[in-house]
Amino acid sequence: MWGDKVKIIHTGDWHIGKIVNEYHMTKDQEYILNQLLQIIKEENPQAVIIAGDIYDRSVAPVEAVELLDKVLGEIILDYNIPILAIAGNHDSPERLNFGSGILKTKGLYIEGVLKKEPAKVVLNDEYGPVNFYLIPYADTAVVRDIYEEPSIKSQQDAMKAIIERIKSNMNEKERNVMITHGYVRGLEEPETCESERPLSIGGTDMVSYELFDSFCYTALGHLHSPQKAGRDNIRYSGSLLKYSFSEVKQKKGVNIVHIDDKGSAHIETRHLIPLRDMRIIRGELKNLMDPEVYNAGNKEDYIKAILTDRGELLDPMRKLKSIYPNIMLLELEDRGNRGEYNILSKTSRGKSKLELFSEFYKYINDMELAMESAEVLSRIIQEVEKRGEDLEAN
Repeated sequence: MWGDKVKIIHTGDWHIGKIVNEYHMTKDQEYILNQLLQIIKEENPQAVIIAGDIYDRSVAPVEAVELLDKVLGEIILDYNIPILAIAGNHDSPERLNFGSGILKTKGLYIEGVLKKEPAKVVLNDEYGPVNFYLIPYADTAVVRDIYEEPSIKSQQDAMKAIIERIKSNMNEKERNVMITHGYVRGLEEPETCESERPLSIGGTDMVSYELFDSFCYTALGHLHSPQKAGRDNIRYSGSLLKYSFSEVKQKKGVNIVHIDDKGSAHIETRHLIPLRDMRIIRGELKNLMDPEVYNAGNKEDYIKAILTDRGELLDPMRKLKSIYPNIMLLELEDRGNRGEYNILSKTSRGKSKLELFSEFYKYINDMELAMESAEVLSRIIQEVEKRGEDLEAN
């Protein structure tokens, strides 16, 4: 007996084996998955959902496969909790599908390849069945071929055809849960991140939230920002970790979903704390290397540094790396579009080479050329001009 509410843990976008700016994230993923295991142990749900992008690429590295095997084994064998998982656009459908028939006997329901008759998993409580429909990601062309329907030309068309197929045999008086992967548009534009791979070009990847009206909860994957899509019961859990600096303000976690006997869903969030966070720091190089600045946060975090220095810098990446060992990116602050600088303009006529260079330096750096630098430059100009005169004389 499950009590008066079914409890599900909704996760997605694990991206095991991910490499971010040449940094392998497997250790960070192992750390965060151990937190997830602790949450599962504490919550003791009736099912754990993985809504696609289990791996980061179709051929996963060995250490990623071993990590996934360890985590899934603990959930299924040690905790005796079934897992409902689908392939995302990063996964290899055929590889994930391998052995799925045998694994079902152990409680691992994994759908890699979309079928004409969508996969359905039924779990029961004292109030009756809870039906989970597992819809892995499939390109529009694949869905068009499966259903032999030439009119399917977008993800909206594809999802509509799939749901119509489901509803032809679905008892809408029962509790029905959808698990799928893609862009679902709500009343507002979804919040996207740089780490998400586009599904298509030209907006044909967007699916309307209204297609999911018949489900008491829709567990979505693909978008890395935790968010709802149109309705409170249509949700992205988001990724377990930050995988780009566009995600620095996001709080990662998993959805704890309670579904009562009437099919009403109540959603809570359990947040996850990473081994290393992603941060953006900004300022002059000397200030970023000040102990008061770098001791204010975790020096082991993954860092993007934006330098505001105006002059030339000598090997700033090496200097910052001595303080922030996991610095990923270094940028100079964008000073905006200043337009074209025309050295042949009327205002430039009659000016000396030193005056012209000083003007150009100020234009580029938004500051005056230092007196010491001007003196050195003046001597260089004089030497060059003298050499030119000597060459002409010879």
